[in-house]
Amino acid sequence: MKLSKLYTDFTNSEKASGIILLLCTVLSLILSNSAISHDYLHLFHIELAHKPIEFWINDGLMTVFFLMVGLEIEREIYIGELSDIRKSLLPIIAAIGGMIVPALIHFSFNSGTATQNGFGIPMATDIAFSLAILSLLGKRVPVSLKIFLTALAIIDDLGAILVIALFYSKDFSGLYFSIAMGLFGLLLILNRLKVYRIWLYLLIGMLMWFCMYKSGIHATITGILLAFAIPFGKGDEESVSYRLQHKLHLPVAFIVLPLFALTNTAIRIPSGIVNDLSAPNSYGIICGLLVGKPVGIFLFSMLGILIGWCSLPGGLKKRHLLFTGLLAGIGFTMSIFITILAFNDAGIINTSKIAIIIGSVISAILGYIGLRFTLKVQPMEETN
Repeated sequence: MKLSKLYTDFTNSEKASGIILLLCTVLSLILSNSAISHDYLHLFHIELAHKPIEFWINDGLMTVFFLMVGLEIEREIYIGELSDIRKSLLPIIAAIGGMIVPALIHFSFNSGTATQNGFGIPMATDIAFSLAILSLLGKRVPVSLKIFLTALAIIDDLGAILVIALFYSKDFSGLYFSIAMGLFGLLLILNRLKVYRIWLYLLIGMLMWFCMYKSGIHATITGILLAFAIPFGKGDEESVSYRLQHKLHLPVAFIVLPLFALTNTAIRIPSGIVNDLSAPNSYGIICGLLVGKPVGIFLFSMLGILIGWCSLPGGLKKRHLLFTGLLAGIGFTMSIFITILAFNDAGIINTSKIAIIIGSVISAILGYIGLRFTLKVQPMEETN
């Protein structure tokens, strides 16, 4: 089974990005707890155009990340795994279970507390890290498993984006939101008129970003809206969408996400971290990622298969879904991003990030071991 060039480029960049992300995370944690920790932590609070560098990374550069995610979702819907409803139902149902169950687990620990708003943290899957871990298994992994995990993670991202838009927006301004939607409508009109000047879409997108930011809705949502306004055409190498997505792969994988990792894992580990990790919020995050993700993905997938809505792709067994669900428990990027939106208290944010790292690392290790053991005796199909 041959994969398209863009899909291959995407998975390859995500694998490499996952390794870079891991190195940046380790480096950031070391520097944050070293003799130069004060200078390192201060670095991200240096102001640029009246805003800290941290803002421009989390609200600015991450919009570029969301733009690429949107383009990936658009491609999957039009001509990818999500274009065939029969094929798409399994990752869709799995992703829904992988979002609902972790959210419920976190909510059950934190209902009525100051950290209740963190229910969205364990809902997300980090595409880069999960594919990077899967790549370590080599050719023993069926192509169908790679596609399933990628589609699941993309749908997961879409779900996380909706959660951000619905639950983590503040100080809503109807005027600025109306202007932003007017600009989005203009982009859709340009699309219908078959205007293919990408600079025009990006320019209007920047104006929409500003209005979205002023509206109180998190500005990174602009990236998703812009992606769906950019002409897709036939989705071939000549299409605007394809060319932009292709150009964004390397900058996002090797600049945007590493900067995000360096900025948001700049965590000074407190002396009372053990007590902090025993708090309901930490339990909710770790259990949500480590237990909620695989259980939700497995149970919802089995339900979909049982009632006949979908079927297992070739080369996959039911047990593979459980261990793939563990890999989906690697939250990292989106989980940390939601943490920043969910809380204002620096202490809670730092403890949440540590809990995310712990839950993600354990999920990665168990998922890798489980798949390595269960895939060892399976007949594998070639991936190229």
